[in-house]
Amino acid sequence: MNGRVGDRLHVHGKIVGQPDRTGEITEVRGENGGPPYVVRFADGHETLVYPGPDAVIEPREMHAASR
Repeated sequence: MNGRVGDRLHVHGKIVGQPDRTGEITEVRGENGGPPYVVRFADGHETLVYPGPDAVIEPREMHAASR
């Protein structure tokens, strides 16, 4: 998994009824775009994330085109 600043991290809910979470990558701390990432979620919470198999990265070009 490789990300860049401005990409969106989409984490799927693990439990039925649990909403997905989406946030913007504000910092990449791993080598060559790898994790961990500092992510700012829609509620303003910013945290260090080591994404698991329930997460996908949406390139900034993809979500910029949908605006």
